[in-house]
Amino acid sequence: MDQPPVSRAGKRVVALVGNPNCGKTSLFNALSGLNQRVGNFPGVTVERKSAHISLPGGQAIRLVDLPGTQSLYPNAEDEAVTCQVLQAPNHPDKPDQVVVVVDGTQLRRGLMLATQVMDLGYPTLLAVNMMDLVEKDGIRLDLPKLSKLMGIPVVGISVRKNTGIDALKTQLAETWAAPKKPMLTIPAGFRPVMQQIQSTLQSDNDYLAWQIMLNPKLAAALGIAEIPTPIDSEELSEEQASRLISNELLVRLDRADGFVSSVQQDPANWRERATDRFDQVLTHPIWGYVIFMGILLLIFQSIFSWADVPMGWIEGGMGFIKDTASAILPDNWIGALVTEGILTGFEGIIIFIPQIAILFFFISIMEESGYMSRVVFLMDRIMRPFGFSGMSVIPLMGGMACAVPSIMMTRNIPSKVERLITMMVTPLMSCSARIPVYTLLIAMFVTSKTWMGIDQRGIWMAGLYLLGFVMSLAVAFVFKKAFKYESSGMFVMELPAYRMPRWKNVGLSVFQKSMAFVTGAGKIILSISIVLWFLLSYGPGMDTIEAEYAAKMETPGLTELQVAELDIQQQSELLNHSYAAHLGHAIEPVIKPLGYDWKIGISLIASFAAREVFVSTMSIIYQQDDPDGFETDDEQMTARSKLIHRLQAETWEDGSKVYTPGVVLSLLIFYAFAMQCMSTLAVTKKEAGWKWMWVMLLYLTVLAYVAAWLAYMGYGMLA
Repeated sequence: MDQPPVSRAGKRVVALVGNPNCGKTSLFNALSGLNQRVGNFPGVTVERKSAHISLPGGQAIRLVDLPGTQSLYPNAEDEAVTCQVLQAPNHPDKPDQVVVVVDGTQLRRGLMLATQVMDLGYPTLLAVNMMDLVEKDGIRLDLPKLSKLMGIPVVGISVRKNTGIDALKTQLAETWAAPKKPMLTIPAGFRPVMQQIQSTLQSDNDYLAWQIMLNPKLAAALGIAEIPTPIDSEELSEEQASRLISNELLVRLDRADGFVSSVQQDPANWRERATDRFDQVLTHPIWGYVIFMGILLLIFQSIFSWADVPMGWIEGGMGFIKDTASAILPDNWIGALVTEGILTGFEGIIIFIPQIAILFFFISIMEESGYMSRVVFLMDRIMRPFGFSGMSVIPLMGGMACAVPSIMMTRNIPSKVERLITMMVTPLMSCSARIPVYTLLIAMFVTSKTWMGIDQRGIWMAGLYLLGFVMSLAVAFVFKKAFKYESSGMFVMELPAYRMPRWKNVGLSVFQKSMAFVTGAGKIILSISIVLWFLLSYGPGMDTIEAEYAAKMETPGLTELQVAELDIQQQSELLNHSYAAHLGHAIEPVIKPLGYDWKIGISLIASFAAREVFVSTMSIIYQQDDPDGFETDDEQMTARSKLIHRLQAETWEDGSKVYTPGVVLSLLIFYAFAMQCMSTLAVTKKEAGWKWMWVMLLYLTVLAYVAAWLAYMGYGMLA
């Protein structure tokens, strides 16, 4: 590859590249200190960090921290950014040199990526991080020999112990050339088409031409309108390209194995033996799934049992804030909007932060420990008959957190049909936004009693997650038959060694993802709460109703009980004459077969923006219906308990209960399947077009309605 000119303020540009969790960003922070500049890469929202670094001898470089990637065949937007920077000749962040950061305790994974970077023609330096853990584990690494075998400089460092950083800076100040020999030999049959690509691109790099041949998106990004056809003028299909990529990665892994076996000595191979022993159980065709289900039950039991105390603290704090706001703000529409609209709606979301944080806590531990890779391996066995390959497992598992980034993660699934199927079923995976809905509804009719030591509410929660996964497989099977598609993709993934989680990373992940949930939902909640409060507080004929009841209140001889009854009647009539009630009554004939009243209908409409808005909407509606705050005989009840109590007391005009177990079950099923998220539809439209966005909305709505109706009717017949 022709090296870019060293212009850009006269400083060399050096990029940090590495696998996720190899310590690359920590190294960037150690080298840059407080001199970082944070922005976005051109055209995308992925964060870009760069810094100007002073080196020994008075030299200076611009250091760019590229997003972590497993290989130069990306599976997500952030990975694609790294590939674009390294592959595009005119990218503004194109480096003059590359530092590949690898985890010394998992050397094989990092070396595969390093060989890809080297074959792109970059002067490459290998920074072997976590040498303190290498020594602690009794592993011996011959780094000078590794440098000689690979033909590039190799430096051992430990960012957490701050060792080797000065040696790395010294090496950065020196000049190092690009590798002379490629790590991968391209098959001779592809040489003619690669020469045509090189001529078009005006580059002599074989590996870049190889990647362009296998990746039409890369070709389009580099301005190559049409890729020449290789071998006997046959067009290279997606499946063939996928197999060639898989074969390449296997060859590179074999090459990395050769390097590792030559330079690494383990203490009697204890790590491999321990990993193998764990994997014999955790990836077992039977026990592996049993253990995974047990872990899920533990997670969902913890969501209920561990979160009670912090949720109580949040409720107390929000109660104090609302009381203070009521005392300070004027007794008019402004005060009512803040206390009954914004604060009540927002409380309905932040109350669930502890439960969401617990979910992300366990997910982070599974990722940090290496167990999540085993989950992907287990799921690959199940999912292939339903039209998926292992490439689809990661987006679907990510759907348990949020469907939006998960749908974006499908971009580099080689097969267009498999990618489309994955996008269509990802919303069926229960995301974190459903937790507020699930926990509120489950708590209405499921007690905290245990069954075989397991909280019954946790069992219900796990069942809903399992239901979403099973339904995603069923729908995928239908799409597979409709498209007449058979998965033939090959999925290559290395199972990392088990390790203790890095608790700092776990804590940071929990904080960032919880805050992202709150800030992302908060914008929606604020706007919807304001609109909803207006719809509930105003409507035709309200002034007349208020005047009529004001006259009744002045009737001589009224007792306190009669005044209270008149007040309740007034609030009920005002609510029934609100704009929200008119909208709710308009859709009530459609939802009444499910057992829903117009108030539930309003919540369904409001939660179309985001599922979690259902809870805040219910809080606002019933706060308007009972402005004294869901009064009960128990003054120690929390706001959440009072809302549940108020819902359980809600009746139809004939006195029958609205929220029967059948209705609650129907709502749970509806929210397990319904497309109640505008953001998911928006990203689907962006990734697949208008047609498939409408297909997703239609089939999920019909599926949710029919399933909820069957659940309601089925429970009624059994009861």
